Amino acid sequence: MGVIDILVFVAFIVAVVAVGLWKSRSGGEEQSAQNFFLAGRGLSWWLIGFSLIAANISTEQFVGMSGNAASHVGLAIASYEWMAAITLVVVAFAFLPYFLRAGIYTMPEFLEYRYNSAARFIMAGATVLIYLLLLGAVTYSGALTVQTLLKQYGTRMELWQPAAFIALIALIYVVGGGLKASVWADLLQGTALILGGAVIMFYAFDMLSTAEDAATVVDVSTGEVAIKTLDKAQGPIARFMELNRNQLNMFLPKDDNVLPWTALLLGLWIPNFYYWGLNQYITQRTLGSSSLAEGQKGIVFAAFLKLIIPFVVVIPGIIAFNLFHENMRLAARDDAATSLAMYLKANPETKFVAIGDAPAKNAIESHSGPGFLIGLYESTKEIDELQVTNPFVLPITKGAFDKIAPGEYQLFSAKEDHAWRFVNPELAEEVSSYNNQVQAAATAKSAPMKSQALVAYKYDTALAQLLGILPRNTGVFGFVMAALLGAVISSLAAMLNAASSIFTLDLVHKYLMPAASQASIVKLGRISVVVFAAIACGLAPALGDPNISNSIFTIIQESQGLISPGILAVFVVGLILRKCPRTAGVVGLITSIVCYAGLKVTAPTIQFLNRMAIVFGICVAVMVLMTLLAPLKEPVTFESKTQLDVTSSKGALTAGIVCVILTLALYVIFSPLGVAG
Repeated sequence: MGVIDILVFVAFIVAVVAVGLWKSRSGGEEQSAQNFFLAGRGLSWWLIGFSLIAANISTEQFVGMSGNAASHVGLAIASYEWMAAITLVVVAFAFLPYFLRAGIYTMPEFLEYRYNSAARFIMAGATVLIYLLLLGAVTYSGALTVQTLLKQYGTRMELWQPAAFIALIALIYVVGGGLKASVWADLLQGTALILGGAVIMFYAFDMLSTAEDAATVVDVSTGEVAIKTLDKAQGPIARFMELNRNQLNMFLPKDDNVLPWTALLLGLWIPNFYYWGLNQYITQRTLGSSSLAEGQKGIVFAAFLKLIIPFVVVIPGIIAFNLFHENMRLAARDDAATSLAMYLKANPETKFVAIGDAPAKNAIESHSGPGFLIGLYESTKEIDELQVTNPFVLPITKGAFDKIAPGEYQLFSAKEDHAWRFVNPELAEEVSSYNNQVQAAATAKSAPMKSQALVAYKYDTALAQLLGILPRNTGVFGFVMAALLGAVISSLAAMLNAASSIFTLDLVHKYLMPAASQASIVKLGRISVVVFAAIACGLAPALGDPNISNSIFTIIQESQGLISPGILAVFVVGLILRKCPRTAGVVGLITSIVCYAGLKVTAPTIQFLNRMAIVFGICVAVMVLMTLLAPLKEPVTFESKTQLDVTSSKGALTAGIVCVILTLALYVIFSPLGVAG
């Protein structure tokens, strides 16, 4: 960054931390659990709305969603945003009234209110474990963006370094001021991230308008990328439409492995309702509402903002592949180098991967296949200086290669079908045949097998590619970088606050320290924030393993599938069927974990959103059956336990209906009947 960019960047980060800490101390409130965890239940609608968006939109979206958009998924990934708009409206009027009347601090606490303490314990324990993964995932996606951008300019940084910086900034104001500090910081960060996304989109279209040629998206059936010469007379919008009309379809085939249209019927609604209605780090903002009407207005405001997000996140991701597909292919080599080095050491006779020694660098750099050549270099500095740009060469340092221990029964696995386009058909057939032999040998000895992944493109670098086109030393680059850092910090802060709340209130205070003072509870909350931030830094580098996933966004969504169907089922059934027995809460939660894990193992080909739908149906059926067989003698009544005004807002309801209509209109526009056709 230039001097002006650095000044803008530093000024924004300082302002975020300062405003958060200043506002958290205004009014001189004592440090009670309600003040620390729920901002004293005094949040206004505009704070709630911006905070919901800032807590939600992170580099998970900017990296993960733009990465999915760069792949064959395209605009369809926007369903996570647009369906959320409808979900938010429902949450505001169907869920929030019950939660505020109950006077709860956390979502697991409501399960004790409706069912029993065992249900609260299971949800709290499972949620904390999932949050640990989420903390690592959000930290990883932010650190990856910084690392990738620095690499483009010749600087290598270990992933843990930006991860530690991100975690440090977040924990400073969360430890200092709790939820109130977070929501005031979110006001700045939420505004900046929307503006920052708009700036990226502007420059992406500007570069597309001057490009002489661009690539269309990978054809998943053939693995081919078509390069089109662009008409100089066309404007950027016309060029975008010509290249990406197929990418603007919200309805993908039913066998798509990311977001099939069948998931839109039920599967996608489950994580949506869980996330926006029952997920602590989101609902904590609404639980801090000064009244039910303020909470409903804030949620509907956030719903309208959700309609904007795909245009500033997804559209630039699509353009990133148009302009930088070759860079994304080269970026995938770092992951592939380690994976295929492990494969080669386990299978030295393979013809799919070979070794190229340092004395033969010219041969290495001119290698044209078939198959891959692992190029051994003295250091990462040597790799950078030589600027190896051969997609068939996987550069790795000698030291890193030597550390890899030989294994056995390792298979080659293409994470994407079109990864095979690097290999000629004869070699692909040979690798497949060899894999069959390895599987047979391993099965005969009952030995474990490990697959080494090859990915064709590092789609998650789409955002970093776009950042490279922003002007320097004008303040623009500094502002966008600050907005993106703010996005990950705001989400990380929200998760730290939520994980701390559940761990402190639902587990430690409930079971280990029931007589603890308010000061002790707040102190424990602060300590747990620091511990969870450290865990996030430790997990972040591990999530870059290509054998886990080629998209961090998919990791986050699928991991929550273990608990989200069951949590949604026990809340919905518990609210609708008032005679549902109290033991059904525990049964529903355990059924979800067991069935989801069971389907993952026994039927791995079922797309995870469809898997969620199946598990949700099973949980509901089990709980309904329990109600029919052993109903409560008297229906559960939800008595009010709060001093808040719980009068619903008619104006918010009208605005919510308008938001739902607009969302449905967008699905019609971006369908085979609209521009996609």
